Order: sequence, then C-alpha cells, then structure tokens
Amino acid sequence: MAELVISALLPLVVEKLASATFKNIARYKGIEAEIKKWQRSLTQIQDVLADASRKEITNQSVKRWLNDLQHLAYDIDDILDAFATEAMDNHESSKPITNMLVRKIIPRCCTNFSTSNKMHEQLDIISAKLQDLVKERTDLGLRVEEETRPTNITNNRRFQSSVVDPSSIVGRQAEKEELAQQLLKPSDEKFSIVPIVGMGGVGKTTLAKLLYDEKQVKDHFELKAWVCVSDDFDSFRISKVVFQSVAGVNKEFADLNLLQVDLVNHLRGKRFIFVLDDVWSESYGDWETLVAPFHVCAPGSKIIITTRKEQLLQKLGYNHLNHLQSLSHDDALSLFALHALGVNTFDSHMLLKPHGEGIVKKCKGLPLALIALGTSLRTKEDEDSWKVVLESAIWRSKDDLIVPALRLSYYDLSAPLKQLFAYCSLFPKDFLFDKEELVLLWMAEGFLHQSTPCNSTEERLGQEYFDDLLSRTFFQHAPNKESLFVMHDLMNDLSTYVASEFSVRLDNEMGKHIREEMLEKYRHVSFVREKYATHKKLGALTRTKRLRTFLATSVGVVEGWGYYLSNKVLADLLPKLPLLRVLCLSNFQISKVPDTIGTLRHLRYLNLSQTAIIDIPENVCNLYNLQTLIVSCCHCLTKLPINFLKLKNLRHLDIRDTPLLHQVPLGIGELTSLQTFSKIIIEGENGFEIAKLKDLNNLCGRVSIAGLDKVKNTIDARVANFSQKKLSEFEIEFSDESNDSQNEKLAKEVLNELKPCDDKLIQLKIRSYGGLEFPNWVGNPSFLHLKHVSVSGCKKCTSLPSFGQLPSLKELYIKGLHKVKVVGLELFGSGCAFPSLEILGFKNMFGWEKWSTSPGVVFPSLKELLIIDCPNLIEVTLEALPSLKVLQIKDCNSGVLRRLIQVASAVIELTISSISGLNDMVWRGVLEYLGAVEELSIEYCNELSYLWETEVAASKILMKLRELKVTICDNLVSLGEKEEEGYCRSNLLTSLRILEVYQCKNMMHCNFPGDIETLTISFCTEIKTISLLTVGQKLKSVFIVGCNKLLDREWGGQNISRMLDNVSIVGWTNLKSIIELKYLVNLTTLRISNCQSLESFPYNEFSNLTLLKRLEIIKCPSIDASFPGAVWPPNLCSLKKVSHPQHLMSLQHLSFWDCPKMMDLPEMLLPSLLSLNILLNCAKQKERCSKGGCYWPLIVHIPRI
Repeated sequence: MAELVISALLPLVVEKLASATFKNIARYKGIEAEIKKWQRSLTQIQDVLADASRKEITNQSVKRWLNDLQHLAYDIDDILDAFATEAMDNHESSKPITNMLVRKIIPRCCTNFSTSNKMHEQLDIISAKLQDLVKERTDLGLRVEEETRPTNITNNRRFQSSVVDPSSIVGRQAEKEELAQQLLKPSDEKFSIVPIVGMGGVGKTTLAKLLYDEKQVKDHFELKAWVCVSDDFDSFRISKVVFQSVAGVNKEFADLNLLQVDLVNHLRGKRFIFVLDDVWSESYGDWETLVAPFHVCAPGSKIIITTRKEQLLQKLGYNHLNHLQSLSHDDALSLFALHALGVNTFDSHMLLKPHGEGIVKKCKGLPLALIALGTSLRTKEDEDSWKVVLESAIWRSKDDLIVPALRLSYYDLSAPLKQLFAYCSLFPKDFLFDKEELVLLWMAEGFLHQSTPCNSTEERLGQEYFDDLLSRTFFQHAPNKESLFVMHDLMNDLSTYVASEFSVRLDNEMGKHIREEMLEKYRHVSFVREKYATHKKLGALTRTKRLRTFLATSVGVVEGWGYYLSNKVLADLLPKLPLLRVLCLSNFQISKVPDTIGTLRHLRYLNLSQTAIIDIPENVCNLYNLQTLIVSCCHCLTKLPINFLKLKNLRHLDIRDTPLLHQVPLGIGELTSLQTFSKIIIEGENGFEIAKLKDLNNLCGRVSIAGLDKVKNTIDARVANFSQKKLSEFEIEFSDESNDSQNEKLAKEVLNELKPCDDKLIQLKIRSYGGLEFPNWVGNPSFLHLKHVSVSGCKKCTSLPSFGQLPSLKELYIKGLHKVKVVGLELFGSGCAFPSLEILGFKNMFGWEKWSTSPGVVFPSLKELLIIDCPNLIEVTLEALPSLKVLQIKDCNSGVLRRLIQVASAVIELTISSISGLNDMVWRGVLEYLGAVEELSIEYCNELSYLWETEVAASKILMKLRELKVTICDNLVSLGEKEEEGYCRSNLLTSLRILEVYQCKNMMHCNFPGDIETLTISFCTEIKTISLLTVGQKLKSVFIVGCNKLLDREWGGQNISRMLDNVSIVGWTNLKSIIELKYLVNLTTLRISNCQSLESFPYNEFSNLTLLKRLEIIKCPSIDASFPGAVWPPNLCSLKKVSHPQHLMSLQHLSFWDCPKMMDLPEMLLPSLLSLNILLNCAKQKERCSKGGCYWPLIVHIPRI
C-alpha cells in the first residue's frame, strides 16, 4: 500500500510548482529551469500512479519505487515550504498572508533571496533522484491508466453508522440469549466470569455492548462499568475507570492501594456487571491484583471478558471455552447487503447478488470485514465496481498480517482519506480520538489542502472526511464517551501496516522492533507518555533529520500534570528537527519553552497545554506558518509574545484556564483567520476593545470573554456580532471589583448583545454581571442543547432566570447572588421543570431565606445537591428528592440539614460543614435518616461532643457506612459517648473501612471497629491511645501525624496487621523503638518523620521487605549513626535518607532534605534515576546541581529535577 500518501501528496507538490507564486520565487532564485524539469517529470510520474497502485500489491519492485517516490515528494515539499517561508520572512507589508503558495507575492519580496551552495546541492540530489525514478518507471513497465476510484466521495454518503444499534445487528440472537442467561443466573459465588472469546473482528465487543445495554441486564445489576483493557494490562488504570464508573466522580489517587481501598467501599454488598474489553494479558498475578477489591460484592456479580487469547481464562479455571464463531453465510450476506445497499437482502439487486455472494464468501463471515467492504460499495451499484472488488489481487496476497477485506476497504478510499487514515497509525490502540483535535493535526500536516478557493474551511473539510471514515467503520464511537471515538484494533493494525515506511509509534511494544537505521527515514513519530520520559528512550530520534511530527500521546484520557520529560531531550532533539510541522509536548512538567522552538520555521501546530511554562519566547512570532497554538491549562503562564500580529496564519489560539494571563496582544483582532480564541480579555481604551472582535467572523467553539465592565456602550458590543458566532462553550465575565459601580442598564444591554447562536451552545457561564435582572435569552428554552449553566457573582440580581425550562440542562450552579431572597417558581418556569437536571449547586447566597417549589417532585433526575454558605436560608419546602445520591451542606442552619435529609432517603454520600445549631441532640435526630449513607464527612461542627451514644446504637442505623471523615470538630471528645467496660474493640459497624480524623484538638482516645482498612489520625494533639494500632488485623494503610501525646513507646511486632502496605508515622514524640518489621511482608511505603526520641530501628530486617519501594526517614536524629550500610530493601525505588546509597542499584527516585554539609552525589546511581529532589537547607547541592553547575552534565538526563 505504498501509494497511500503519494497519491495525495504528489498532486499537491505539482500544483505548488505550477503556481504563479512559486514561479516568482524560482525566477529570483535562478532555479527556474530546474523547477520546470521537476514539474515535467512529476507530471509524467503522476500519470502512472493508478497502474503502480494496482501492481504494488504483487510486485515488490513497484512497491519500493512508490516508497522512494514518496520520500522524494516529501523532500521536494519540504524545500518548497522552506522557499515559501523565506518569502513570508522577506515580505514587508502588513497585508495578511493566508497561503503564500497560492497568493500573488510582489516581486520585491523575492529580491532578498539567496541560494546557498548547500541548497544547490540539495536541488541537484533531488534532480538526480527524480531522473532515476523516471527511468525506473519505464523499466517497471508502468503505463498511463485512468483513475477509476473517486477522488472525493465525502458528499455522496447515504448512510451514517452509530453506536451499536440493535436493529443493525444481524445474527447473534442465539449467542446473546445464551450469554444473557449466564449473566442473570443466580449464583452463590461473589463474582464469576462470562467469557467471549474469538478472533479479531468477529464481533466480540459488539456482542458485549448488546448485553451491556440490555434492559434486563441493566435492571438486574446495581453497578456497571466498561473498561477497554487492550494489550497494556495496567491495574491502576483499569481500577480507576471502574472507580469512576461506580462512584460517579473523578478522584486522584497516589497509588493503587488507596484507589482499591476506596473502590472496595463502593462495591461492598453491591451486585455489579463489569466489561473488560479486549484483554490480552496472560498474567494470573495481574488478574489477582485487579480483582482484589471485587470480592466484597454481592453474590451474582459478573465480569464479561472479551479476548482473543485463552491463556488467562484457562489459568482461572475456564478450560472449556466456546469461541464466538463467524457469521453463517446467510447472516453474513444479510449484513453485507445492509451496509452495501441499505436493505438486508439482494431481492432488488439481483445482478449484484452473484458478486456479493462471492465477496461474502471471501470475507469468511467476519463482521468487521463485511461492514467495511459493504460501506465501501454503498455508492456503487454498477456490476463492474463489484466485480473489481471480487477479483482483486489483494485476496491472493500472502501477507496474513492484515485481513484482506480490510485492505480492500482501505484500497477503496479516496487519496485524501487514505492519507488521513494512515496518519492515525501514530496513535496507540484504544486511544480516545477527539474529532476536532485530530482535524487540527491533519490540517497542520497539509492533508486538508483545497486546490480551488471555496466557502468551506479546511477544518470543515476535515470534519467531513472524519465523518466519512466513521461511516465506513474506520472509526467507532467510544463506549461511555459520547464525544470521543476509538479505532478497532484491526483497523489500528491496518493503519500501522500501510504507514510503516513513514510513521512510527514509540510505545512499549512497537518500540522494541524499531531498527535505528530506519529512524532516518521516518517523517512522523509519536510516543506514549510515561511518568518519566527519558533521554535513553527518545534520544535516538536525533537521527530523524527529516521528521515532520513529534507527538506525545496516551492511552485513555490524560489527567493531571504528573509527566516529566528530560531536559536533555529538549536540548538535544529540537535543534535536530528543523522540518517539524507538528510538536506536542502537552502534560509534561516543562517550565521553560526552549528558544530553539523559534527556529522551527515549518511548524504549524504547537501544543504546550498543561505544562508549567511561565511565558512563550518572543521568537515564536517568527513561526509564520503556525496555525494552532495550544497553551490551555498552563496555570503559570503570565504573558504572550508582543508581536503576535506577525502570526498571520494563526487559526486556533487556545488559552483557556490560564489564571495568571491578564492581557492579550493588542493586534490580535487583526488575525482574521482566527476560529479559536478561547480567552478574550477586554481592557477598554488603553488595550484590547470588544469592537476589535468584529472582523473575527469565523470565531467558534469555546470562548471566554472577561472585562466586560470596561465596555462603555452597547454599540461596541453589538459590533462584535456574537449572534452569528457558533459557540459551543461561552463564559461571560464582568469585573468583580467594579460590580457595585456597574451601570445596571448598560450591563444588561451589553449582556443582551452577547447572545450567541442558539443551535450550538452546550455550556454557559456568567460571572460578576452587574445588572438587576438577566436579559430574556438567558434561560430561554430555544437553547435546546445547553447542558451546563453557571451563574456567579451577580450581586445585584434579585431573581433568577427560568432555567427549569431548558430541556437538556444537566448541571446548574448559582453562586454569589446576594440580593436573591426567595428561590421559587420563577426558576422553574411553567410546565415540567428540570427534566434532565442531575447536579444543582447553590453557594454564597447570603440573602437567600426561602426555597419554595410547587407540590410534588420537581427534580426527577437530580443526583447531587450542594448548598454552601447560605447562612440565612431557613425555609425549605421541597417534598421529595427520590434520585438524590450526593448531598453537601456547608455554612447553613441545622434546619436546612434536617429538612433535606428527611426528603432524600436515598443519599449515599453526605458532607456537612459549619452547621449552626447542630448540637448532640439535633444530630441524633439527623442520624436516624442516614441508613443509606455510605460516605459521611463532618467538618467544623464545634457543638458536637460525640457522634453517637453507643456503637451498638450506631450500628443499627449506619449499616452501610463505609467511610467516615471528621475534621476540626473542636469539642469532639470521642466517637461514642458511652464505652462499656472491656469494650475496647467491637465487631459492630462492620461496614466501616476508612476512618479519618483531623485536628480534633479535644479528642483524647479512640476505640475503632476492627474491620478498618485505612486509618488516618492527624494533629489530634490531646489523643493518648489508639486501640486499633495493636489489634486491627485488616488494616492496610495507617497515617499517624502530629499526635505528640500518644503514650505508646513501641510500634511493630506480631500484633500489627500483616496486611499493612502503607505506613506514615510523623511527630510521635514518645516513640522510642520500631520492632519486627519482618512481619510486614506486604509493605510498599514506609515514612518515619520527626520522631525525635526514636532510638531503635530494625534495619537488619530490610532484606525481608521485598515489596518495599518507597522509604523516607526524616529528622530522626537518634538513629542516624546506626542506619544501614549495605543492607537495603532489594527493590527500593525511592529513598529520602542517605547513608550509603551506592548499594541501591535499583534506585529510581532520590531526595535530599536538610543536608547542609553534604557535598557529593552518589554518581553511580545517577544514570538510572528518574527523579532527583534537593529540598530544604541543601544550598551547596542546589548550586552544584543547577544549570551550569559541576553536576549538571551528570543529571541533565533525569526527567524530574
């Protein structure tokens, strides 16, 4: 498939050579004759591409010729791009330049051109190679043939595929019923596996989706989760997806243990169904680690596993597996007809039936192949087209890596679609594609070039191309992610196969098979983010002199900032990649943008989002080709370059979530190509004015506009023309400081002029609006797709819009509307109110006194309610909240808590904080309604002395309580008021697994249930005894911090839980000895800090702690002298304490803390380190390890310093 890109790239190169612009450039460079020869030769070659694409299937020589031709076309295109960029550099006028190769440039811009000897040498090399290819064309017998395939069929599609639609599934009814019976069958086992085993593309995932969405199955199970596992069986990632699905929240965890402890709490006593899709792992150990939390579930829980491999299932005792078979011939024929003809029979297309039957037979009943080939034939109702497919040489290919039918479906794509699909080889299996982001990458690579001017943009063309590939099943909708897409593994294999000569993905598997000599040929490279991206892995890329793409990717959704890239990678690599068009370094902890980025003159796409950069070098403004600049979520970014006006080709500037960025460049309104301008800061007469937006006619997508209080008249706001801008997310902010002084009438008129087009808006936020009431468009039900609304800081408003009539609204937050006294019928409007609302929050509503509603259920779908800092709210007349699961009440009256907890009997997560009037007697009345609560958090409730009278009484109510957190309750003496003689430990409150107590300064003793798994006692300065420290046999994690009056002098020994894997002891003043750690065989993390009296530590037992990965010993002066020399835990990766670390050859993370006299680093360990931290009071080391210091050359490779 070597002709994949050349069939799209070569016409573009020929078009550029023939353009009047380039003829000017060539004439002034004195290379006009050379360029004419190139144009003539390439045109001759272009004429035989159709013949070459057919013959390459069976002729390796033709395939090599096409590969060489494609490499040469890349080289020519790079030179043409260099000439065009030089033309931009020399162009002195301020006239916008949208594409210098298709727009006339006046000759004087070319007079400064010089053609160096090196450039002449490059031209000569290209000319020689081109002549060789022309000669070889003749030797290979390539002839001129008419191209029979359509060049662009984007607008001819008749059907669009969707997420699994049961009506589009042919066959599988028997398999579905059989598996459904297995899922619904009663069982005494906690959980069992329902395997779906079969070859790739046979329909395993489709069958699993049918079962997952079956109503009977949905009703039978309380919890459900879908995880795409793939070849990287990452227990942490899989567990986190399961947690997010069952808990409904996105929560960060430091390690797998903490995650699984929390997961246990959500699974306990619940019947679940989980789908683990596309499992490749054979490791029994990995499986055991993953399912450890699952054993607390209710009997009858099920795990559906889809897999091609039997080994793991056999190890789990499933020895007699039924493989999912291919479709029968009749079902296969129906499925093929459905996708090729739109009906499930050939009755109306009898002439095509013999060809269809032949094609179906060759597909061997494989659904993915049948669908892919069927969709490729949708628009072809002539016999010849079907006959070409049936008789294709691809069916006879001996290459068994790729299903022939899928190769045929690829072969049928137009040249642009082939190029776009092949580019997707850069993304790992199970990558979540965002259509808009992928289109920006395609555009940056030059794949969306339109030879003739038209009204459609490249972005819109790219979206049409994507939809075409989606309709042909090259993409599929992602499960549980409505706006994202995935690619089937076999399609990923196909894209990798067709792009293997020019693209490479440096993930864990593919990276193993890359030969270094191949690196010089690659044009596109991606790598999968790891916690620490080392120079060892990426340094070899310095050999890729002609690289166009350097792209950081990930499996699943990237969260947080926890990725580190070696400084040496940036310093060594970027200067060696002058031809880059795409550079993505997002999510890495990069604090400084290398100045060398300004030399990447071909760059079109630069993504530095979620990095720690402070500014962007001024020389970035020399990147005249730049189309997309993404610096969103750069929380340290303070300024943009001054000369932004030079970036005439910039189309997308994403600066969302940059809280320290308070100014945009003045000339940015002249960048008329801008479509994305996500953060607009209005500065009035002395800065950027709203009227400057009038020429940004293409503005769309996400927009935040701040400083609207500086708009002095309505006309300027009207000129900005927001009514014509198709925004999906719109954030409107006036100034909080000037809220009281805003002109109410002007504020309302300005906000009224900002009404966006209503057919696209999904999210709306309004902040610090100074009007008395909202204009009519806010809350208008014509916004049919509006799902998320937030109104905050509008201090003068006395009433709320009728948000209840928005049909799709799922989230509503109302904050800081101090003048609103009553929330009533005006919020709900007339008719059915809030049919889709799931989350409702009120915050800082200081004047709010009454919440009244009409009788009956007014929030039928509400799952989460937050009322925060509403101290004057007294009257609440809600009658029922049947779906409510999460309730947070903070800084409110106890009457609000009592009323809401009475009408929300299904709440499972309750957080209360600073509740006035909540004394012991009132709390006992609330406690009676908490029978369903699983997570309870109590903060700043200083009138409470006890949480319950006795544990016996509490256990009769809190039967489902899994997690209890108590914070800064100053008068709390203990959890229970009465503790009977000898009642040190009970088996009551058996559901409780996590207990956290913070800064309860009067708590003196704690007796806890024995089933606790995670215990945290922090800064309870009067506490003297903690019974669980010696008797809790299920304890896995314990954190004792700042409890300096604990009486115990010894910790450890046989009475401690053998399950412990994470221990932190900080500020335990009386602790003198830690004993017998050898029993803690599961320990992975041990932290001892500020234990001034600690004299004895069993370091000789370290060799028994084979799982210990992280060790911290800080400020324990009495054990310094006795600390080990050569005896360390064998697998230690992270250490904060150094005596003789040179023996720790497995060490990856090293920290120094308060070491003022230390001079030297253990140099033997430096090559393997992934992180080096030099912290408090280490001035000499900091100096020697800083850039330019004597240790810098030895540590520059470390990703995190």
